[in-house]
Order: sequence, then structure tokens, then C-alpha cells
Amino acid sequence: MKAFAASTVIALALQGSAIAGFAEGATAYNNRNYGLAYKEILPLARAGNADAEHLLGLMYYMGRGVQQDYRQALMWHRRAATQGKADAQYVVGAMYYTGNAVIQDHRQAVTWFRKAAEQGHADAQQVLGLMYRYHIGGMPQDNVIAYMLWNLAAAGGNPNAAEQRAAVAKKMTPEQVEEGQALSAAWRPGKPLPRTSRTGGG
Repeated sequence: MKAFAASTVIALALQGSAIAGFAEGATAYNNRNYGLAYKEILPLARAGNADAEHLLGLMYYMGRGVQQDYRQALMWHRRAATQGKADAQYVVGAMYYTGNAVIQDHRQAVTWFRKAAEQGHADAQQVLGLMYRYHIGGMPQDNVIAYMLWNLAAAGGNPNAAEQRAAVAKKMTPEQVEEGQALSAAWRPGKPLPRTSRTGGG
């Protein structure tokens, strides 16, 4: 029992130091001290810290503190994404959508956008709405699901979603708008998003 307690204390101490190291690295990044940020973040990312993996991926994506390298960016973002980091899932989806460092694959993009969107990531919800609205990546053309997603994204602060929701609403029946409103009101982060609606297929 003592050995278990000691190992737990050590693990918590390591976790605490990792959080402190990430905070220092993130602060350095925000202050544009990218050299220090890289020094702080790299060992944490190598140790599997999802926040550090995501930030390191951004550094490679933007070429900040390191030479721009989209393959490295994808690798680090994918590591964070598989641990459930919504921001990283969104970036992986975007890289598949554009074919950046990978073969363009809209179905893979949908998979990653959906993972982020189901955690309440507003930008992922907005893009997934576009994919439903315009039948991209194997998504059924469904204005109700697009409306629902843009409703959620607008509430989450996405700057484009409200305008897109208003535009699609002009092409919807009152029944479809009502269903879109009901779906968005019923949904909570962490729950699966509906894949089709009752009234919105087209």
C-alpha cells in the first residue's frame, strides 16, 4: 500500500511539473519567445502531453521557433488528436480537407471534424455544417443538420456560423427550422451528433 501511495505521489508530482512546464512554454509562445517555448514544450510533447503535442504541432505548422514542416505538424497534431484534444482533431481534419501533408481525403476530414465537433468545438461544427450543406466527404445533403451545427457553432462563438445559418434558413420549411432548433437545444458536448435529420434530406 505504501508503495502504491508513493508511486501515486510521484505521478502527481510529475503531472504537476508537466503542467507548470506547459504553462511556461505556452506563456513564452504567446510572448513570441518561440525558442524558449520550443525548449519547454518539446520534452512534454515527447512524454505524451496532449496540450504540448498540439502546441508543438502549431509551431511546426506556422514555422514559429522551428522550420515550417507540415509533416511534423500533422504527426504532433495527430498524437494530440488521438488523445482527444479537440483543437488538434480540428487541425488534423483541416489538413485532410485541404490535402496538406497528406493525400486529400474528405471522408477522413469528416471523421476528425466530427470528433472535435462532438466535444463542442465551434469551428469544427461550422465546417461540418458546410459539409452537410454541400454534400462533401460522403455527407448526405441535409439542411437541418447544417442548421443545427451552425446554431451550435454560433453559440460557441464562430464568426461565420450565424450568417450561414440565416442563409440556409431561407431555403428551409418552418418544420425543418423547428427540427434544427430542437436538435441543437437537445444536444450536449460529449454526446454523438445526429448523422441525419427527419425532415432535412435533399
